[in-house]
Amino acid sequence: MTQFKVNLSDRASPLPHHWEFSLGSGNASLALRADWQEQVARCKRELGVKHIRFHGVLSDFMGTLIEQNNQLVYSFFNADAAYDALLRMGVRPLVELSFMPSALAAGDEKVFHYQANISPAKNIEKWLELIRRLFSHWVEHYGADALLDWPVEVWNEPNLNAFWTENRGAYFDFYTQTARALKEVSPSFRVGGPVTAKNEWVEEFLAHVVKTDAPCDFVSTHYYPTDAFGKESSDTREQLKLSSRHALREQLSRARQLTTGRPLYLTEWNMTSNPRDQLHDEPMAAAYLVKAALELDGLVQGSSWWTFSDIFAENYFPSQPFHGGFGLLSLHGIPKPSYRGMQLLHQLGEERLPVAGESPTLDCWMTRTPSALQIMLTSLSLPDEPLRSEQAVVEIQGAPRPNRVSVQRVDADHANPRREWVDMGKPEYLKSRDVERLLCSSALMEEEVHFEWAADRLTLHVGLSGNAVALVTCQFDDAQLLGQNVADPSTSSAQLGKHQIEPG
Repeated sequence: MTQFKVNLSDRASPLPHHWEFSLGSGNASLALRADWQEQVARCKRELGVKHIRFHGVLSDFMGTLIEQNNQLVYSFFNADAAYDALLRMGVRPLVELSFMPSALAAGDEKVFHYQANISPAKNIEKWLELIRRLFSHWVEHYGADALLDWPVEVWNEPNLNAFWTENRGAYFDFYTQTARALKEVSPSFRVGGPVTAKNEWVEEFLAHVVKTDAPCDFVSTHYYPTDAFGKESSDTREQLKLSSRHALREQLSRARQLTTGRPLYLTEWNMTSNPRDQLHDEPMAAAYLVKAALELDGLVQGSSWWTFSDIFAENYFPSQPFHGGFGLLSLHGIPKPSYRGMQLLHQLGEERLPVAGESPTLDCWMTRTPSALQIMLTSLSLPDEPLRSEQAVVEIQGAPRPNRVSVQRVDADHANPRREWVDMGKPEYLKSRDVERLLCSSALMEEEVHFEWAADRLTLHVGLSGNAVALVTCQFDDAQLLGQNVADPSTSSAQLGKHQIEPG
């Protein structure tokens, strides 16, 4: 049994929902699919996502720039169609400037089945002309004000040979010239880098920015907890076993110390960078997502889970409903445990209260809205650590008597559609009735929770199985919780971004 204690008279701090800043996807052409668009709309509606980030808006398959009869031909129609789809759903682009059109490329090195060229430009002036034309077109097409909230990243993971054929210095020069070309179109555009894997090059990039006075409105980086251990082909469980339960917090704390006040965006993260791993489809992914997201509070101003959907085709397009893909949603739009974990995060209030108590496997956070308290509990065990059911006792001092206390769970027995699919015999192709059955098995269920209340002290007993998430909600009469202490948002490190809340 682990005891957690909260006093409602303690000063609260703002909790911006950084995990709602963005979600990732594979490549720009997917945005032209109707099923992909339907899933974006669902993520907007149920998760509150604000941006979508994907690769390849400049790649050949989008036809943005091609060579025809020894002439460069610009066509922004497909890029517009992809971003128009997002905007119709109330979602904005997080623009990643990648990859090199073959007509401009210095080499023919390519990545992924859609043949994205990872070479630099053979003529930088022609690349910069493309950038100026593209953004000038978007200003005319969408309006200059709309683009102010389109963060722009220059390239993707240039520290990896898989994505950039030159050295670090070449990327820094490429970034600088590209960022300056953007600012020529509008000084108000927000541009950043180095967009690196494994949280690398951040210190060197910022030193370059200072030395050259290169434009830099934010710092973006990527990290997966399996990055530091073994080869990419290594077994995910072995990598996670060597990792830490706090790997993302540790890495982003280091990056935060370097950013000198600039917003820090974690524009790719997940439990593992393996694109085909069963853990992506299991409750452990939900526990990892929720715990890591809340531990990053105050360190990042925006994050982007990779990815929102299994409609994803970097290597090949699968047909198996649960194939271990990155997505929160399956090919058929069935919410995985990770999706439900993100949905529970969306229900949290934006005032965070301090919680006392600790455990090797259990974690507890509490948030507040004017008429409710939300208690988020996670149980996380890394591979080979024993999975066991545990009891959390949450004691809340200074609480009025609640009208109702309920819990929503994500674990082996709740919101776990893969297990239902296994019980169905693992069909590769689903009939409509199969999809309905799996949708039902993925649903969040609300259950009553017994509570004890006496002398303004509320006590809750909540059991969790191994690798699980539980969101307990205590409902009160309207405005019973108003007037509690709230920290001044201007004093919170979480407020380095744009988001602020009003005191409760």
